Amino acid sequence: MSKYLVNKFLFCVDRDPELVERYREDPVGTVGWWEQEEANRILACHGDERSTWLAFTDAEREALRTHDYPALFGLGAHPFLTLTLFIAMFERDHAEPLGFQLEYARRLAHYSMPYPDIAT
Repeated sequence: MSKYLVNKFLFCVDRDPELVERYREDPVGTVGWWEQEEANRILACHGDERSTWLAFTDAEREALRTHDYPALFGLGAHPFLTLTLFIAMFERDHAEPLGFQLEYARRLAHYSMPYPDIAT
């Protein structure tokens, strides 16, 4: 698993409101586009400097395409990055205060400590 690449995806998408909406509406297309066009872009560099070797595993790609944040958590994606992006995408779908956060906690409740390793 490339926890780095998954976390980079979560971080980059969460910081662009248009990309958040694109990912909410078209996760398959957004993940494919991002992996092809953005995954190998070097962070904090100007210009078009890129690496060539980064790609999602099949499990990562599937979890990202289906918005499966429990699977991402299990694969070691950073829970703060996952939570903040999915709050931006799905909090509006819940009527009660903290609705999505409570759903997130419920869906991850089967995990016990020690949690999956989030080191990259």
